[in-house]
Amino acid sequence: MNQYTKLAAENGGSTISLDVQGMTCASCVGRVEKALKAVPGVVDATVNLATEQATVRGSVNIESLISAVEKVGYDAKAARVDDQAEEAATRNKEAERALLRKELLLATLLAIPVFLIEMGSHMIPSVHELIMNTIGMQNSWYLQFVLTAVTLAIPGRRFFQKGVPALFRLAPDMNSLVAVGTAAALGYSVVATFASDLLPEGTVNVYYEAAAVIVVLILLGRFLEARAKGRTSEAIKRLAKMQVKIAHVIRNGNSLDIPINEVQLHDELEVRPGERIPVDGKVTNGKSFVDESMITGEPIPVEKSLGSNVVGGTVNQKGAFTMQATAVGEQTMLAQIIRMVEQAQGSKLPIQAVVDKVTMWFVPAVMLAALLTFFAWIIYGPSPALTFALVNAVAVLIIACPCAMGLATPTSIMVGTGRGAELGILFRKGEALQLLKDAKVVAVDKTGTLTEGRPVLTDFEVAEGFDRNNVLAKAAAVESKSEHPIARAIVLAATESGLALPSLTDFESVTGMGVQATVEGSIVEIGADRFMRALGLDVSVFSVVAERLGKEGKSPLYVAIDGRLAGIIAVADPIKLSTPPAIAALHQLGIKVAMITGDNAKTANAIAQLLGIDEVVAEVMPEGKVEAVRRLKATYGKIAFVGDGINDAPALAEADVGLAIGTGTDVAVESADVVLMSGNLQGVPNAIALSKATISNIHQNLFWAFAYNTALIPVAAGALYPGWGILLSPIFAAGAMALSSVFVLANALRLRGFKPPLAEGSSNLN
Repeated sequence: MNQYTKLAAENGGSTISLDVQGMTCASCVGRVEKALKAVPGVVDATVNLATEQATVRGSVNIESLISAVEKVGYDAKAARVDDQAEEAATRNKEAERALLRKELLLATLLAIPVFLIEMGSHMIPSVHELIMNTIGMQNSWYLQFVLTAVTLAIPGRRFFQKGVPALFRLAPDMNSLVAVGTAAALGYSVVATFASDLLPEGTVNVYYEAAAVIVVLILLGRFLEARAKGRTSEAIKRLAKMQVKIAHVIRNGNSLDIPINEVQLHDELEVRPGERIPVDGKVTNGKSFVDESMITGEPIPVEKSLGSNVVGGTVNQKGAFTMQATAVGEQTMLAQIIRMVEQAQGSKLPIQAVVDKVTMWFVPAVMLAALLTFFAWIIYGPSPALTFALVNAVAVLIIACPCAMGLATPTSIMVGTGRGAELGILFRKGEALQLLKDAKVVAVDKTGTLTEGRPVLTDFEVAEGFDRNNVLAKAAAVESKSEHPIARAIVLAATESGLALPSLTDFESVTGMGVQATVEGSIVEIGADRFMRALGLDVSVFSVVAERLGKEGKSPLYVAIDGRLAGIIAVADPIKLSTPPAIAALHQLGIKVAMITGDNAKTANAIAQLLGIDEVVAEVMPEGKVEAVRRLKATYGKIAFVGDGINDAPALAEADVGLAIGTGTDVAVESADVVLMSGNLQGVPNAIALSKATISNIHQNLFWAFAYNTALIPVAAGALYPGWGILLSPIFAAGAMALSSVFVLANALRLRGFKPPLAEGSSNLN
């Protein structure tokens, strides 16, 4: 049992990825999927034309899957995810592009003389006379035959190698259409050249130029597709390039340079100025600033010192430090990001299901349409009916190749999710890319999402006659004996101000009131207004400040020293600077914002009013968030829930789309559909805008692919001939078909230039 079989057999089933070669259009995708789903033990299978990969879920060995793919005419092998496999895949794609370039060049050199001889003699009288006066018409046909035969036999061979077997399997694909069309044009021309007596009078014409130029134009389309496909995955390539190849490991006091895949957990590593950090870890010595924009999208370097977490692939600035590895190999954040982006790029959106159903029947329908076209012209067409019948049937075959349909959705997904990764938006599930655009309301957890997630001292004023630092130091000394988050915030504010905490005695907690102690001979008492009134102190001197704090949703504390009111303090979980513009951006997108919080209603409403939040669900216990999400969904429709991905897992799962705010080092938030690496709310409007842009791009592609192909089939069949005398030459049909695919790819690549509503979230990956 190999590693892939073992993987699939574990736990009653797993996920297997296959590299599938030889697919050229949407019908190929449908046939490979159908073959894989028919294998016993397969639960589901999806195939992606743009990535040329199949993803299979179920309990099945990989040999059965490969055999099933080969039976329908394609090559398959187990997909590997190591560096060597990535390099091999890149080399294979480059070799394929090089081969296409060579075949395109050869086909062009062979087809140009054929085109000039035949079309030149039809369109330019002097060219016709030149041919007649030199080699003669019959000899010119012999020359065209040789050049066209070589064109089909060498650069055009690929269409026959795939297309003819597909015909015999009664599963025609794009190659079959090209093979039948060019063979029909060549066969008719061969009869006209070597056995003209077999043809009715007036039908002796040759169409070598159609067969030769069709091969050139379709090879051109394939070559442009191959180049564009390479560009769709550039985001992944840029991420992969951020993986360090060599790490400086400290062993026995010496610094050794070793390959990155040999770094082990808990290894001590040296990071020098200007280098990328090799793996995830913690700083053990030294300090520096690190550019983490590739992970968070935030352009400002972050200070790192003893105990700070660092992420592999981020860029160290001018300082030097040592670090201990806490995650290596596939466990690093960068590896997880790459894996998530690849999974999203390989996934199928719900919209693709409709496309798949249509394209499975599209090629057989086109071949039937070509056959009907042929017989309609034979029966009802003007003389020479056989010529008209052949030319129009070939045009129908060529114009309708569904390669653009197969590329329409996956290319947009690849570029959209890649652009998202550059902006710090990771779509863990491809369907979230489609569902997010329909969100009517965004529900957010307050703590850690709208706010910093930790209380800090936000306001501190002292009464006349008291020194600010002295009051703060004494208050912090008293609060240092308490473990309450508010107490810790006061102590932190004092230490950050560089104040030494004086010693104290007689510490006492007054139940329901506050705390008190003796500090440097002074009695210090801290508590709410009711504590001060119980002490006989008038707090009205701070009435203006207290009123403002109340409107801001903050509960003030008072400090009394030796029986005199000394100061007023407010501790709160501060709103992130990024929150107000994020909420404004959501409103501009026409989306309501709701806040779900365990805070009391007064505090919650004060914050909501400050931020312009549309609806507040307050005093909610953690287990009540799911019910709150359900109520909002019933009221507004599709809902996106934003949380920290840990405490909010049930609510994230209940929402139509769950978005987890990245926590710095823990990327793999299993309950979320989307992970926002920036750690703030700005990623939400950016993600929604990207979803809208990507789905709009897919709709444009599908409209072009379906409408363009479907509308031109009647034109190719000759529908415009009775009224306007217009026919579509097979050459123009081939050019139009190639243009269809190139348009779809070029349109998808426009997403690389997507500008988020809040551009501060962009990174330096571009």
